[in-house]
Amino acid sequence: MQSHLILDSFRFRRTNRAYYDDLRRLHEVLVAPGLRVLEIGSGLGDLLAGVRPAVGIGIDLDPEVVAAARERHPELHFVVADAGSLTPQSLGDSEPFDVILLSNTLNTLVDVQGVLERLEPFCHARTRLVLTFHNWLWQPLLKAAERLGQRQPQPPESWLTPQDMANLLDLAGWEVLKGGKRCLLPRRIPLITPLANRWLSQLPLLEQLGVTNWMVARPAARGQLEPSVSVVIPARNEAGNIAAAIERMPPLGRFTEVIFVEGHSSDDTWDQIEQVCTTYQGPLRLKKFRQSGKGKADAVWLGFDQAEGDVLMILDADLTVRPEDLPRFYAALANGRGEFVNGCRLVYPRSRVAMPPLNTAANRFFAFVFSWLLRQPLKDTLCGTKVLWSEDYLRLKAGRSYFGNFDPFGDFDLLFGAAKLNLKIVEVPVRYQERTYGSSNIAHVKEGLILARMCLYAAQKLRFLP
Repeated sequence: MQSHLILDSFRFRRTNRAYYDDLRRLHEVLVAPGLRVLEIGSGLGDLLAGVRPAVGIGIDLDPEVVAAARERHPELHFVVADAGSLTPQSLGDSEPFDVILLSNTLNTLVDVQGVLERLEPFCHARTRLVLTFHNWLWQPLLKAAERLGQRQPQPPESWLTPQDMANLLDLAGWEVLKGGKRCLLPRRIPLITPLANRWLSQLPLLEQLGVTNWMVARPAARGQLEPSVSVVIPARNEAGNIAAAIERMPPLGRFTEVIFVEGHSSDDTWDQIEQVCTTYQGPLRLKKFRQSGKGKADAVWLGFDQAEGDVLMILDADLTVRPEDLPRFYAALANGRGEFVNGCRLVYPRSRVAMPPLNTAANRFFAFVFSWLLRQPLKDTLCGTKVLWSEDYLRLKAGRSYFGNFDPFGDFDLLFGAAKLNLKIVEVPVRYQERTYGSSNIAHVKEGLILARMCLYAAQKLRFLP
């Protein structure tokens, strides 16, 4: 027979079902399925079960709640433990976790910084900490709901602001990647609640009124070993740039391989690639492939699938981003400053020939839109040079079905995937050069319309959650 505490928990969840549904949808986007997940303050275990972990462990202070969670979700493991004295031994599991959840637990912790500091033994370098806590603007309403029996009674609460949390995370050795607010109506009102929580809650100004604050953080950056590098060069009608790409390519990491992917050229690009690969004598490892599909994205995926390096780079064959700048991308990734490195052409001066004013304006517009979509600041989303870890590409590829095959360029597939994986995105400024051979393959109006459609599609997947 279930106790009054458990029955009350069920009642409060039913009463505030709209809030808990919104919380579940948020975590389904922030946490990929099939990971090792630890939830601190797991309650009845519904949120932990909702992210579909390969291994899911939840801790809670109350033995009755833990017993109910075990009965409710027998596929997961629940432990009676105190977050303030948590150790791997108390969990009976010494393996690090991919994701740690703290959902609506922070406000009631006696020592928030201490708990955040105690999480280090449970982490590896790629662990993500996902936090949710109530917006302090809702304090009067939530306390009133508690007095009226519409909210579960709480111990004394710390009403933390996002600035408070960012400071505590920094002190405890965590780095905030992104965050936001959600859920304008925690109660279900037909038609109105879906409109408010899905659409209105993500609009400027109104977003500040959401009841849920959320943040994603990672362990502070640490240095890496010297990784190997694969540079993929998609090339279509770029015969005059092939030899220069190899002549100017700096050796990077433990070894550097350069992978040419030729795509249906009308000039002798493939002949030039074959000649360079046959005659080259030097430290680089060269590979060459001919593309059977169409589009830059298809060429990049072919190159990535054939790559052997720890780090994957894209270098456009027009060499408007200089090969000499690639060591800066490498350093940003290898030193842990970022996990997805994007080139930025809009910092240094550039000629009108290299980037006409209309192109500059379009680049700035899409950068603004994508910064809002991804919740990470970006100045130039359209730069072709992008760098990431090969293991992250495999995770991104495995989760590509979430967005579908919507991007013929590849740039946004990678950016959206990096945002979905909660990778830290950083930008490396480059001095953008004019072409010395050939002409641009870009169809500006057609591709601008494609970009606009991609923005609308991504908004539904990353912002306006169904």
